[in-house]
Amino acid sequence: MLRYQIKYNYMEQGMELNRAQMSILRLLSRMKTVEQVEELRQLISNYYAQKATEEMDKLWDSGEWNEEKNKAVLGEHLRTPYRV
Repeated sequence: MLRYQIKYNYMEQGMELNRAQMSILRLLSRMKTVEQVEELRQLISNYYAQKATEEMDKLWDSGEWNEEKNKAVLGEHLRTPYRV
């Protein structure tokens, strides 16, 4: 039921779930506890962290990123200004 409800909500907004998203939903439907879902969430987070590290290593090795750029980024002010 949840699968169809989610798909319906996406379709209502003009979006559809792709095969990868549907695969994750099927996987989640088999999980019985919040702890299992949390474990999966952590595994997915670790996967994306590893991919980001690999990409950063490639930039560093190619010379596109260096210590100077690290320092420049640390000095940037990226907060959204709020009007009062």
